[in-house]
Amino acid sequence: MTPGRFGDRRRRRIGLLGGSFNPAHAGHRHVADHARRALRLDEVWLLVSPGNPLKPRAGMAPLAERLRSARRIADGRRVIATDIERALGTRFTADTLRLLRRRFPRADFTFVMGADNLVQLPRWKGWRGIARRTALAVLPRPGFTRAALKGQAAQVLRRHRRAPGEARGDGARSAIRTERFAPHAPWCLVPAREHAASATAIRAAQARGGTRDRRGP
Repeated sequence: MTPGRFGDRRRRRIGLLGGSFNPAHAGHRHVADHARRALRLDEVWLLVSPGNPLKPRAGMAPLAERLRSARRIADGRRVIATDIERALGTRFTADTLRLLRRRFPRADFTFVMGADNLVQLPRWKGWRGIARRTALAVLPRPGFTRAALKGQAAQVLRRHRRAPGEARGDGARSAIRTERFAPHAPWCLVPAREHAASATAIRAAQARGGTRDRRGP
C-alpha cells in the first residue's frame, strides 16, 4: 500500500517515521507503537526513503528490499510501510511534508524520530521550518538520548517542548495558536525504554554470517 497515491480528505492523526530501514527491525516497530499509543495516533507510516541525502549509498540495499523488510514489521492497518517518497519524487523531509499536506489537507501529521535524529536535525534541509509547522515526537535511543536533549535542536526549540498529550492532534494545534510570539509546533520526548536493535549491527552480523534479526516487535 502507498498512502497518499491519490490522497484524501479524511481527518486522521498520522505519525510519520522516516528512515532508510536498511533493514527494518524490531526497534522501528517499538518506536512506532510507543509513539502511536502516547500520542493517540490513528496510524504510523513507515516512510522508506528512496535515498537518504545524509547517508552513503555504499551498503544501502535496493528500495524494494528495504520496503519488504518494513512491511514485515508493519501490520498494514495501524503501522503501514510505504514508499510514498518515491511516488512523490522527494528526498528531503521538508519537501515530503509540504506535498503530504496538499494531498491530506485534514490530516494532523506528527514526525516521529529517534533521539539520534534529533541530534542531527540541524543538518536537515529547512529543519527550523519543519519544527515550526510539524509536531515532533522523539523516542529514546541508546547512546543518544542525553546528547539529543543537550544538543542544538533541543536548545533552539526548548521553549516549545511539551508533554506528549500536547503534541498531538488538537493539542498541537492549540499549542501553535497560543504561542506568545510567532506560531510554532510543539515537540515532546515520548517516555519509553530504549530499544537496542540497530540496523548497522544487523548488517554487520549478516556480513559475519551471524543470525538474521527476528523481524518483529
